[in-house]
Amino acid sequence: MAARLNQLRSKATEVSQFVSKHGCAYYKDLMVKNKQYVVDPPTVEKCQELSKQLFYTRLASLPGRYQSFWKELDSVKGIWKNRSELKVEDAGIAALFGLELYCWFCAGEIAGRGFTLTGYKV
Repeated sequence: MAARLNQLRSKATEVSQFVSKHGCAYYKDLMVKNKQYVVDPPTVEKCQELSKQLFYTRLASLPGRYQSFWKELDSVKGIWKNRSELKVEDAGIAALFGLELYCWFCAGEIAGRGFTLTGYKV
């Protein structure tokens, strides 16, 4: 356990040294590449205005999302009605997708409990 802790400490030291050497260059490069997205002057008021724009833009996109949800639901209903024509491969892919969703749900539950496995009803 102590050996793993020392190894982790040395890795953390290496990472912090790398970031201290290359962090500023990375930041400058990132800002140059994305300068079209930077609003001048960067003030609190401008940030609040941009956050309102983002909120209301996403709110305005809800009707389109609502329509696409119902289109997807109608296609699923059509597949369910014609399930006798469904191929085994398609059913297997759907089952694997459902299993993946369940695994992500379990991972989210574990993360929500602070990455502990205690407190679960087994």
